[in-house]
Amino acid sequence: MVRPHCFTVNTETAADNRFQISNDDAGDLSPLAYAEITRAAALLREQGIVVHLFESEDSDAPDSVFPNNWFSTHAGGYVAIYPMKALSRRRERRSDIIHMLKSRYRVQEVIDYSGLEPDGLFLEGTGSMVLDHIDRVAYAVRSERTDPIALERFCAHFRFEPMLFSAKDPGGVDIYHTNVLMCVATDFALIGLDMITDAGRRREIVHRFERAGRRIIGLSNAQIEKFAGNAIELLGRNGRILALSTTALLALTTEQIDIIGESVRLLPLAIPTVERAGGSVRCTIAGVHLTPRG
Repeated sequence: MVRPHCFTVNTETAADNRFQISNDDAGDLSPLAYAEITRAAALLREQGIVVHLFESEDSDAPDSVFPNNWFSTHAGGYVAIYPMKALSRRRERRSDIIHMLKSRYRVQEVIDYSGLEPDGLFLEGTGSMVLDHIDRVAYAVRSERTDPIALERFCAHFRFEPMLFSAKDPGGVDIYHTNVLMCVATDFALIGLDMITDAGRRREIVHRFERAGRRIIGLSNAQIEKFAGNAIELLGRNGRILALSTTALLALTTEQIDIIGESVRLLPLAIPTVERAGGSVRCTIAGVHLTPRG
């Protein structure tokens, strides 16, 4: 996780991120965002989750609080670095984070896709892709931030099956990142099915989850707007938890909460200031799937 000292809503990314809220009516949001990430990290640690908390004092990288977009880690000792659409977001890439991973975990190879940026080929990490690590499927919404060629390259290297599809909000605008639409957990999947534009593709995705034995929890468009799909399953000291925002939890129905609670414990994190930037809890967490060094 990255704790921001210079947090603001990124005007460069506002064109295709309809989840952002203008910063015009707010003062300096940095202290609030800083406090929210501090508290979120503490709550995760209380659950027995190891949190590597980095500081970001770069005022030219306003979205640094969302590290999951520029890198990901994978079992077997692999790290991927991604091509980012916005120039400001490319400044988020940090060698000290990669160095920490190499020093604390067994890293065999770092695969850097950022060289695709001059060709306009973007793939913004686990924002662009929701990875099913069990069934080895990379679900990805087609957008300006998720290029099919870049997706194919990632899937070939990391042995995922690409599942590319189109999704739009009620206004007909492309969903900018897949992880606002979908969360894949061990026993269930949260999905904004109504936003998937192709009925055949929608049925295929549903079939894949059902075949894998996962229960599908459909999310309404209104729930997606409240970040109900932007959650992440983590392994805590006493079992699996689902980290999500308090905004997202309040958007879920009692029935949905009960279904989720059958396999995980829900852990709400209050990050309303951070959510103004267009991302929620899932976006603030870059998961570590590497083996610790002895």
